[in-house]
Amino acid sequence: MKLKPLFDKVVLRRIDAVETTKGGIVLPGSAQEKPQVSLVVAVGPGGLVDGKEVSMTLKVGDRVIIGKYSGTEVKLDGVDYQIVSQADVLAVVED
Repeated sequence: MKLKPLFDKVVLRRIDAVETTKGGIVLPGSAQEKPQVSLVVAVGPGGLVDGKEVSMTLKVGDRVIIGKYSGTEVKLDGVDYQIVSQADVLAVVED
């Protein structure tokens, strides 16, 4: 299956958190923070949203930062995705 977002929505896949601390301590899954950096896997077409024209500035492959509890979580074919509005993206991570 493939997710195709509508309007100004963006489909993200969270990038896994580091499982060890800088000191080498391994953290169990329950102690790890939810990662905030995500990979854009699909982008909606934009268009009219609440009466305003929205153009999409994000593209597939961008690494972005979102809030810890932003969007809607969806599991499809065993993979966890997050669907957010483009406005919920706080920043693009550039190398």
